[in-house]
Amino acid sequence: MRMRYPRPARALAVAAAAALAAASFGISASAATIDEPTSTPVPIVTPDGETFSYVVNARHANPGFTRLVERAVRAAGGVVVQSWPQIGVVVAHSTNGSFRDDVVSGHGRWAIDSVGATRTASPVEGTPAAVVGTDALRAPSLRASTDAGAATADAAADEEFTAMVTEDPREAEQWDMSMIQADAAHEITDGSPDVVVGILDSGIEADHPDLVGQVSEDLSVNCTDAGRPDTSAEGWWPTTSSHGTHVAGTVAAARNGTGIVGVAPGVTLASVKVVNDQGYIFPEYAICGFMWAGLKGMDVTNNSYYIDPFMYWCSDQPDQYAAKEAVRRAVDFSTHRGVVHAAAAGNAATDLATNTSDSTSPNDSEAIDRVINSGCEDIPTELDGVVTVSALDSEANLSYFSNRGLGEIDVAAPGSRILSTVTGHGYALYSGTSMASPHVAGVLALMKSAHPDWSPQLMEQEIRLQAEDHECGPVDRGPECVGSLEVNSFYGDGIADALEAVGR
Repeated sequence: MRMRYPRPARALAVAAAAALAAASFGISASAATIDEPTSTPVPIVTPDGETFSYVVNARHANPGFTRLVERAVRAAGGVVVQSWPQIGVVVAHSTNGSFRDDVVSGHGRWAIDSVGATRTASPVEGTPAAVVGTDALRAPSLRASTDAGAATADAAADEEFTAMVTEDPREAEQWDMSMIQADAAHEITDGSPDVVVGILDSGIEADHPDLVGQVSEDLSVNCTDAGRPDTSAEGWWPTTSSHGTHVAGTVAAARNGTGIVGVAPGVTLASVKVVNDQGYIFPEYAICGFMWAGLKGMDVTNNSYYIDPFMYWCSDQPDQYAAKEAVRRAVDFSTHRGVVHAAAAGNAATDLATNTSDSTSPNDSEAIDRVINSGCEDIPTELDGVVTVSALDSEANLSYFSNRGLGEIDVAAPGSRILSTVTGHGYALYSGTSMASPHVAGVLALMKSAHPDWSPQLMEQEIRLQAEDHECGPVDRGPECVGSLEVNSFYGDGIADALEAVGR
């Protein structure tokens, strides 16, 4: 099995970074020596009286240790918002400014692996009323909903949006489906309704003419109420963004004589809303989404976002380490439950394998210029068990905005000017690696339909082995391509191939 190549010294960096983070809590960990700088600290100030959100990770991922963590949270003046005993993660809110220190005192010291604030500002949604009653603190929004967050910016990477409402079929305009041979694959199968693709995004307009009957209400959920699952229909529908509806159409728009056809029009979709009305995807939202996908037996997830407020989460910073560890556990849990994940590589025209700086984080308060090291990762796309997807234009060249990286990109797919469904029963062209990733999620869904017994690990291997090799091409922005025809920084193992996925 070909594995994602690590960045230089990544294993040592992560081990050393984890040791530094653990040491800050008085928790033992083995140390490592590496020849690279510590990442720039981003202190998260938590004044007394202001509500902040935290993840607290148990030393052992089991219900017993999770209960101990819950007790430690309450003893430190916190409120348990959501517990995930399957992975030993507790989401907590607290107005105690010293919560992080207090929670690891007493019994918490030996029960807790790590604790960290998930945001640099108070949660805009406040503490859920179901947890503490109707008098829960509600913090004011830090920015207007018109200020696009990570998901919105990802959808409109090159600021292209063309509304095209019509009832006429649009398949002839879907060059993207031809590039990945989805049209040829449909001669064999449209996919099985038994295969479920979770769209972790901003919600899906389930009554769109091309999505009617495609979305399972029973499997859909809203995770943006501080990370607590909310299954109400009004929760998982879109409110301020068409992003999730566009992604959903690329995966599975129905073959019904209307509009477009998705990569896998025969499969079932689930709306897993992890993007709030301000456009943010905080760690507790993503944790909820991945856990829900695993607990509900989904087969594939699409993740067209990076987790806020950091573009890169650094393991040598205690808060960032704890949040990244919690997300990692959730991803691993869902993978072990049979879910394979596709994720967008990002739109900063950056080489993920060599990048050493970030000037965009944190994005929920004041961003600073940061030095990052190999223990700093764009999550979830750089986590193990995730298929990382770069974006291509109609000429099969790397889209100018797409991130890249030898050993970071697994496969490539169309991502520039992609026609798909949007809210208001319309259609539009969007660009971004957000648009590339759902093509791969659709291919994985077709693969699972044809091979229902295949594991996530085998599917990740096969989508790379089946990808069409592509040599390096020109690029208008960012680092040049490196690598070989077979594996390079632009295409990874090649362009995803739907026909190969279903068996020629």
